[in-house]
Amino acid sequence: MFDTDAVHAGEPDPPIERAVTLPIFQTATYTNEPQDGAVRYVRYNNSPNHEALHEKLAALTHTEDALVTASGMAAISSALLTLLDAGDHLVVPRSLYGGTLTLLGDLLPQFDIEHSFLPDDGPATWAGVVRPETEVLYAESITNPLLSIPDLEAMVAFAEAHDLVAVIDNTFASPVNLRPAKLGFDVVVHSATKYLGGHSDLAGGVVAGPSDLLDGARKTVKLLGGSLDPHACFLLHRSLKTLGVRVRKQNRTAHTIAEALVQHDAVDQVHYPGLSSHPDHDRACALFDECGAMVSFELSPASTPDDFFEALSLPLRAPSLGGVETLITQPRYTSHKDVPSALREKLGITERFVRLSVGLEGPDDLVEDLTTALDHSLDA
Repeated sequence: MFDTDAVHAGEPDPPIERAVTLPIFQTATYTNEPQDGAVRYVRYNNSPNHEALHEKLAALTHTEDALVTASGMAAISSALLTLLDAGDHLVVPRSLYGGTLTLLGDLLPQFDIEHSFLPDDGPATWAGVVRPETEVLYAESITNPLLSIPDLEAMVAFAEAHDLVAVIDNTFASPVNLRPAKLGFDVVVHSATKYLGGHSDLAGGVVAGPSDLLDGARKTVKLLGGSLDPHACFLLHRSLKTLGVRVRKQNRTAHTIAEALVQHDAVDQVHYPGLSSHPDHDRACALFDECGAMVSFELSPASTPDDFFEALSLPLRAPSLGGVETLITQPRYTSHKDVPSALREKLGITERFVRLSVGLEGPDDLVEDLTTALDHSLDA
């Protein structure tokens, strides 16, 4: 059903001018009749390209409605600014994407919106950070870059008990591996730049959820101008059709790589939920179809990070993730560069912490290349 929806959901029926592929409506504005009361305009995210995407994404995320934005951060910021007013408060886990942490710490306080971190010692202690003005619980389905799996079911129950809107960033899992709306999350956000786009050639975001909440998000996006260009819509629409095929192969290769890394002397620890040694392995198996295509690992003190990176041939040293090519990075210098150093250290994001986004190359080729580079890091 997922792959069928990826190909067919949201497609115009009948096809426009009999075109099998939805054409690009590369126009900023449309004619209208005053009596219609409807204005079609590119900033309003309501071109034929946008509308087809919204329907397809709603089907894939198992939500009532969906909205595309110009980037993942546009999706996150628009969702939170829609749900929160001046004086409001939200609660979040400590381990989040660096851009989200910066949004919470630097920008939202300018709107008199505060946040608190959920204690790390479990749901029984979470109530201690809830205030009368708390409105939102925000989380990630697989945390960036530590690849932990929060107790998502407990989060949904907690949000319901405290009358909070539960928002989740599902970028790392993708809808192939997890549909958080089925767990009870109210709003799901994605960076479409990653797996949904899948080819490292577009920037986009998604907000998905009930139509009444999405109406507010549409207004926010319209006012802030975070709309997706029609050509980027076309690229994303194209990419979604192969999402399941791509991600399932990447999942399998990531598992193979994680098992190989565990065996290497240059690696101290491997973070991959698919490994039985991962502390959240049982939870991942219970909630996820598969455990994702991201692998993080910590180089041992005996290895030299610079020599490891210089010896690599296949993985490209670059930020971002989810593309057809394997990307590798040190989050200390990329996704979490602007996170306060004390919090980075607390999270364990040091220069020896490496994040790998597994692509579509042959598993054996990737394992051989990574193993050779790790060997070189020990010999240097």
